[in-house]
Amino acid sequence: MTKLIVKDTEVNVLKVDGEDYICLTDMLRAKDGDFFITDWLRNRNTLEFIGIWEKVHNPSFNYGEFAIIRNQSGLNSFKISVKEFVARTDAVSVRAKAGRYGGTYAHKDIAFEFAMWISPEFKVYIVKEFQRLKEEEQKLIGWTAKRELSKINYRIHTDAVKHNLVPAEITKAQASVIYANEADVLNVAMFGMTAKQWRDANPGLKGNIRDYASINELICLSNMENLNAVFIGQGMPQQERLMKLNQIAIHQMSVLESGGDDGRKLLK
Repeated sequence: MTKLIVKDTEVNVLKVDGEDYICLTDMLRAKDGDFFITDWLRNRNTLEFIGIWEKVHNPSFNYGEFAIIRNQSGLNSFKISVKEFVARTDAVSVRAKAGRYGGTYAHKDIAFEFAMWISPEFKVYIVKEFQRLKEEEQKLIGWTAKRELSKINYRIHTDAVKHNLVPAEITKAQASVIYANEADVLNVAMFGMTAKQWRDANPGLKGNIRDYASINELICLSNMENLNAVFIGQGMPQQERLMKLNQIAIHQMSVLESGGDDGRKLLK
């Protein structure tokens, strides 16, 4: 459950089978006067739009029953609730939810049309706010994917450090220094600086150097974790590993960045 703030109106957004459903009950609070969702649903134009949407997106839609409802929409006595509409037509575009965050929800396509019924201005603002929400979600998905990518060979790397570089008799604090030192071998080979140097250079940023790495950099870094584990197992000295990993980083990034020179320099 997420929320939109549209012209001081809080509107809940619910995920249903991977699709966004927006709460019409919340949106209705933005309309001047006493109105109900049934007032909107009884409108023939509303029903026509829902019918077309269902025909395109819902193979189980009972179009015969819908036609009966649509033909009644011109009568003054006609009135239908969301629950009855769904029960009779097997519609998926709208739904009534009970309990916490309860209310009437509609697929975003339908909800935007409902927003137009409230006011053209409200529709503009809710579409804008919804787009902002989607952009934030994409950023979060990208960040999560990057973090997972950075973990791919982390276990292999730390295991190699543990079994080859960490003495048997050592405190946790001393062991942490060794792990951090080896992590910085990768940082220097990849980014040209240690974690501390990056923090000192970027005091206003949260997280660490890898949080701000590109996807290509994280792919390369993941490969280097695996290679460094192999080099450690072979007993290669740290300085030699650093130089070798730096050369590999430059080569792999030139490949990943379309074969161009991305400006990384060989360590001396």
